[in-house]
Amino acid sequence: MISKMIFPTVLSVIVALSLHVSAQPTDGSLRLQQVLMFSRHNLRAPLADNGSVLEQSTRKPWPQWEVPGGHLTAKGGVLEVYMGHYTRAWLAQQGLAKKSECPAPDDVLVYANSLQRTVATAQFFVAGAFPGCEIAVTHQRKMGTMDPTFNPVVADGSEGFNRSALAAMKSVEETLRLGSAYEHLEKIIDYKSAAACEGKPDCSLSGGMPNKFSAVSGKEPAVSGPLKVGNSLVDAFTLQYYQGFPEAQIAWGQITTPEQWRALSEIKNGYQDALFTSPLMAREVAAPLLAYIRKSMIDQDKTRAPKVILMVGHDSNVASLLSALDFKAYDLPEQNEKTPIGGMVVFQRWHDARNNKALMKAEYVYQSARQLRDAQPLNMENPPKRVVLQMNGCPVDADGYCAWEAFVQALNRAQKETALP
Repeated sequence: MISKMIFPTVLSVIVALSLHVSAQPTDGSLRLQQVLMFSRHNLRAPLADNGSVLEQSTRKPWPQWEVPGGHLTAKGGVLEVYMGHYTRAWLAQQGLAKKSECPAPDDVLVYANSLQRTVATAQFFVAGAFPGCEIAVTHQRKMGTMDPTFNPVVADGSEGFNRSALAAMKSVEETLRLGSAYEHLEKIIDYKSAAACEGKPDCSLSGGMPNKFSAVSGKEPAVSGPLKVGNSLVDAFTLQYYQGFPEAQIAWGQITTPEQWRALSEIKNGYQDALFTSPLMAREVAAPLLAYIRKSMIDQDKTRAPKVILMVGHDSNVASLLSALDFKAYDLPEQNEKTPIGGMVVFQRWHDARNNKALMKAEYVYQSARQLRDAQPLNMENPPKRVVLQMNGCPVDADGYCAWEAFVQALNRAQKETALP
């Protein structure tokens, strides 16, 4: 069952930000016709809290958060309002929205996974992008359960798939070089004194303790071992930084240089890569998303399809989606995360009137680590970062556009190799 929730006007001071845009008209021959933005939820409290991996991994006291583990924080709401505000300005610049008018009811579709942090992110985005407008946030009626479209679970229960999936995850793990990062992390948390090491004389994240992967039908791909422990810890430190905790409280003051942040972040990025970005696993867990994107941007009557679609999910969704569609490796300047909090992959369908053909452009739009920590308002003068994404098999021109037909073919290839028809 799907329900639609209308978000009341909130944070009136914030959403009243003026839409001053130094708009540059697009090339007269190019017209943006549709946008699908797939966003990761914004700033949340750490997923692991009392009695969890965090508490088992160190005797040091963790700082308290204002919300339960996994919930969107108030600052996360503010940051998403800013992202919505900027996005409205960008849409207006491209001619896909008007600066001061509510869009037509069928022009905007907002669809979120049915967890608090994803639904709340969508609500705050709407408040920033379309203040005062009745824009529905569509989600499953039952909150706290994963919507199948966003749920990155294994569907294939065959023994053959399981063997191949485990081999694929292990193969990605073997490319990771995390030894020095684990060593630094152990010092930060004093791991040998932690509850997890009681009765284990050789307990160490960096000492060769193996990672054990699983790919069970109906569940997300998973791992136990140093990669899981490290991911939980680095995730907690990163969220502390974004939330604005004093530097003396972030990792107890023991991350002091950009180089240390980059090295530790490789643990979190490696965790995501190993579980969700091998081509086999990516196509498996992203199958429902691929089907939804195809329905929304290709199969649906383009004269009736929403012009602006926002989907709000998780980092696992973003990572698997980009891998399933065979996007090339990318770099996000001023960010250590490969799938940053609040960042979104923006699929754009353009029409080239001069050559009478459709074009596709994909960009990663995200806030820098500093913009997140400082809660900088976003607008056309202080925009989020934008990085053009390139897909293998869909070469881009100097402005980042590729042929729409090549994008459709890439989607077809990805879907043929998934569990979904």
